[in-house]
Amino acid sequence: MADASNFDIKRPGEEDEVHQATSKALVNGISSVNPGWFSEFSPMWPGEAHSLKVEKMLFQGESEYQNIMIFQSATCGKVFVLDGVIQATERDACSYQEMIAHLPLCSIPNPKKVFVIGGGRGGLLREVARHSSVEQIDICEIDGMVVEVCKQFFPDLAAWYDDPRVTLHVGDGAAFLNAVPECTYDAVIVDSSDPLGPAQHLFEKPFFESVAKALRPGGVVCTQAETIWLHMHIIEDIVSHCRQIFKGSVNYAWTTVPTYPSGVIGFLLCSTGGQAVDFRNPVNPIEDNDSKNVPLKFYNKEIHSASFCLPSFAKKVIDSKSK
Repeated sequence: MADASNFDIKRPGEEDEVHQATSKALVNGISSVNPGWFSEFSPMWPGEAHSLKVEKMLFQGESEYQNIMIFQSATCGKVFVLDGVIQATERDACSYQEMIAHLPLCSIPNPKKVFVIGGGRGGLLREVARHSSVEQIDICEIDGMVVEVCKQFFPDLAAWYDDPRVTLHVGDGAAFLNAVPECTYDAVIVDSSDPLGPAQHLFEKPFFESVAKALRPGGVVCTQAETIWLHMHIIEDIVSHCRQIFKGSVNYAWTTVPTYPSGVIGFLLCSTGGQAVDFRNPVNPIEDNDSKNVPLKFYNKEIHSASFCLPSFAKKVIDSKSK
């Protein structure tokens, strides 16, 4: 487990600790920290910002790939930030983590081998591990510092790295997929950050081709796919790529995450050819599984089906890509 003293941590009680929590990413204008407040700015959502009151700065450091920040907020518990963009808070991470895991895994019977890209905090591992049929979970996180820091500050989540089914690979998830034999996995889950910096290639056509190759017939992928309120142009491109690559179904779902831009985040779910997958109607109900885990906070079978109901403006664009 990492020791915070190994990194550039800002200790509580320093005179201007929040001012000092600046980095290359913050200086470049992606975000800002002012006395007592964290404000999130990004070219991904121009003209908008979301702010959280900071009670205590817990960690701030620069890895090989990105800036990492963790702070205690007044309303959302601990907040995990990469390159000035909120990735998760203790208050609402359940919505994202449960949905990105259970939308694909509850849509196929008896998933056994699962590959996760990103998800370094460990919360996604916890959700995948709920499925008793799962025998193997490979997780590939590009930034080893994310894993080590989260082991220190989110130990209840990072404990899932000790599950005997889990193997951690530190490196590029796309390169890892390219190296595995064809038809290796039942499901691939892509917990990526926004298409800026190290995650940009996870939104491009060659990556989805490598995902399709790694999936067995009837296998599924679920990837973070931005928000319908701000990024329909990105969603349109992703859907277009995937309709060319995946021979089964291609669907878009969404959920609410209050601390994400616009309060909404989406998922693209695709299946390979073979046994048909009806993502809208789960066949593997997770609620019935026994688990040593904490209870589900967000996901249920009703919200599973409802998440595929799109507002008219988004449905028009996404449906047009099927023609």
